[in-house]
Amino acid sequence: MFRAWAFTEMPYPYLPPEDSFESVRVTLPSRLYDPETGYQLYRKYLDIYAAADELGLEIMLNEHHATATCVEPAVPLTMAILARETRRARLLALGNPIANRRDPVRVAEEMAMVDVISQGRAEVGFVRGVPQEISAGNVSPVDMKDRFWEAAELIRTAWTSHDGPFNWEGRHFHHRQVNVWPRVYQEPHPPIWVPTQSTSTAVEVAERGFTLATILNGRRGARKIFDAYRSRSAECGLGDPPPGRFAYLGLVYVGETDEEGYAGARKLQWYLRHNKVPSQFTNVPGYHDPALRASLLRKQANGEAIDSPVAHLADAPVEELTAGGYFFAGGPDTVAAQVADFYGAVGGFGHLLMMVQAGTMGYDLATRSMRLFAREVLPRLREELGTDAVPVSSDGSNARVPAGRS
Repeated sequence: MFRAWAFTEMPYPYLPPEDSFESVRVTLPSRLYDPETGYQLYRKYLDIYAAADELGLEIMLNEHHATATCVEPAVPLTMAILARETRRARLLALGNPIANRRDPVRVAEEMAMVDVISQGRAEVGFVRGVPQEISAGNVSPVDMKDRFWEAAELIRTAWTSHDGPFNWEGRHFHHRQVNVWPRVYQEPHPPIWVPTQSTSTAVEVAERGFTLATILNGRRGARKIFDAYRSRSAECGLGDPPPGRFAYLGLVYVGETDEEGYAGARKLQWYLRHNKVPSQFTNVPGYHDPALRASLLRKQANGEAIDSPVAHLADAPVEELTAGGYFFAGGPDTVAAQVADFYGAVGGFGHLLMMVQAGTMGYDLATRSMRLFAREVLPRLREELGTDAVPVSSDGSNARVPAGRS
């Protein structure tokens, strides 16, 4: 079935005027963070996720570092809390920045533990990590892609090896005795996701049969990335991938009327407007491929700003953003039509990742939209699209709970 995932990046939104600091990432002093306010924010975010579980929505989480835009620096901790506190929702980490983690086996252990606590509801996303977290993570940007794929394969091997320790001698990681306890609940392992904004990575994801996600790429961008995956899948003899291999993240707000939905969407635009990062943290030597880095350096030399990939969306009218497939906003009928139209435009997808909260949006405002989506939009989409979006594991089979476990 078509799946909808609720998501908040857990921001700390109470910041001074942007002209008073250079960057919201890496260098923003933590003295601006009030722990009591932070405590109340965590309560709100976890309550929003609990509401998603009650409404029959799935839950998506992510992680970032040294930034006020996302005060969730350890996605396994949040997943573990929700594994215990929720009952039905699948729990997606999108994701673990494994190219920045020095011990992939630890990631395998953390996610296996979450999978068991949740009784087989974990979905595990691996991310390369954004360039502005290179310095914060004290890692080298060189060979990040190679480290990423080696770490992913080491984790998958650790999840599926149950006959005692094995040795791993790779280019980037060396482990003499890998023997993960506990073993994962799902067989052969939790579904693996990889998000990307590029067709080159989409091709690599297709080769491994992982679920592909793309974020705020709009109709044209998402279609291009999904088609790259489909083409490579066919070239590899893997057949036509099912809709459940594709996911798209947009900002979603459903109101009783279109006007109410657009008003809520404007509040979600906080996410696009408050991500000030200077070029020294985004154009890091060794992170981008040479052609892109050269292009960025030319812009810098000409005095041009190097904006984030979503900077052009920050002040655009909501109507324009919905037309482009960045937002899904309005009344229930309007949102259902927008998602169905987007589905056709990109060739189908099985997972809608919904940012439902941003900035200072409160619990009531966020859950009002979630309730309308769950009750009036999602059933209609499932009926109209008829999408089989069950979790798909990397070996092509459906990830499942082993027989006899209930």
